Amino acid sequence: MKQDLFGLTIEELQEALVAKGMKKFRAKQVFQWLYQKAVFDFSAMHNLGKADIALLKENFTLLPREITILREQNSTDGMTSKLLLRLPDGNSVETVLMHHDYGYSVCVSSQVGCDMHCAFCASGLNGAVRNLTAAEIVAQVYLFNERLRGEAMVSRVVVMGSGEPMLNYDAVIGALDFLHREDTCHMSYRNMTISTCGIIPGIKRLEAEGKPINLAISLHAVKNELRTALMPVNKGFPFVDVIAAAESYSQAGGRQVTYEYILLKGKNDSVQDAELLSNYLRFKHASVNLIPANPVPEQGFERPSKQAIERFVKVLQKNKVNATVRKEMGKDIDAACGQLRAKFAKEQEHK
Repeated sequence: MKQDLFGLTIEELQEALVAKGMKKFRAKQVFQWLYQKAVFDFSAMHNLGKADIALLKENFTLLPREITILREQNSTDGMTSKLLLRLPDGNSVETVLMHHDYGYSVCVSSQVGCDMHCAFCASGLNGAVRNLTAAEIVAQVYLFNERLRGEAMVSRVVVMGSGEPMLNYDAVIGALDFLHREDTCHMSYRNMTISTCGIIPGIKRLEAEGKPINLAISLHAVKNELRTALMPVNKGFPFVDVIAAAESYSQAGGRQVTYEYILLKGKNDSVQDAELLSNYLRFKHASVNLIPANPVPEQGFERPSKQAIERFVKVLQKNKVNATVRKEMGKDIDAACGQLRAKFAKEQEHK
């Protein structure tokens, strides 16, 4: 069986190539082709000899070439691209590229599916199948780097795709550490964000790491019964304890925590809800990112009116809580996490 080279450190790559009879210095050349030039075709690595290229083809594979793009969607404004990817084992995940005025960011998945079963999310409809490897997470970034070659490199990554990152902690941190390396993307930890439903042990581990990675908390309600109905994880990790853990993380590293709050018509969008949210976050080193609900037909939630959203924001601002409404990108291409994968799976079932 061929060995996959993608995601190996330079030292691991050297060991693999030398074991097959290649010169040690070739590993640095291959490494540069992969991670600085985003080239995943051995034949295109022009400073390698024909014998070395033949040896590489005979003994090794590269994950980005083993991944199949099942579907690609591009927004009409050209600012968002979404890929549905089939992994070598047949499972699928999705990843999204967003073009901002400050550069490119990629939203990556950390698991195939999700076990959090949040009531408003399509990603958890069928539960979690498995964790992704660190290489599979990194590959989501590099598939876009390959497309951007000659234009730019992805400079930010958010772990907000399908899956709960804190339940795949080692692979997620391994992927972020790899992207941070000077000889790969050289991406700043400050340009990385991990979003969690509130897995407190993971938040504490992240605090202990001491890396300035941004933390985002999927909060979505501050009434205990409602949050449990929307997010069953609240039974094991009540939101009050989650906020306390997040505040500890913020104080330890000086990084502001973002609280994600999806606005659901008639559920959590009232003035009272805004006042309660203010009470919990006032005087915290925090900001609120309000997300008007994306349609997930299976779940039946609706988006609040524009007036209701504006009213909610005004209450938070009045109470000195920083709040923004998430800028919608790719609304015309099933922008909500998990929508494309769920839609594609349903289509396949009916074929």
